[in-house]
Amino acid sequence: MAGAGDSIAGRCLCGGVTIALDNPKRQVELCHCDMCRRWGGAFYAALSGTDFTITGEGSITQFRSSEWAERAFCKVCGSNLWYRFLPTGNRSFLAGLFPDAVNFPIEREIFVDERAAWCEVSGGHPKLTGAQAIAEAEAAGFTFD
Repeated sequence: MAGAGDSIAGRCLCGGVTIALDNPKRQVELCHCDMCRRWGGAFYAALSGTDFTITGEGSITQFRSSEWAERAFCKVCGSNLWYRFLPTGNRSFLAGLFPDAVNFPIEREIFVDERAAWCEVSGGHPKLTGAQAIAEAEAAGFTFD
């Protein structure tokens, strides 16, 4: 596993897109919102870091899923790659792209009120409803029109 200040490597299923994530957060956030569930078939397991390097950009397609978000995937193999929050430009990457992330704990779950009944996740981490997650973001100065 990468140490503090290190980078972890990830890739899509076909290997056409690679991502080096610097200083990964070492915790995964799970989103159960309807859009994330439709995008990936279950929850979105998000991983972030301080910086990243992406190769294979010619294999990447991006889709604007809402007024505030864009999602990317590999157009060769279909692997979902990242979610980009447009107001800040911040990206979070699918944790499953990174072999080192399989041992990272869950930081929290959001939109648990939209969670599929077959997708219950155990643990003592915080579990926020959609209203709570949006209120937290709005308190930080973001708007969702």
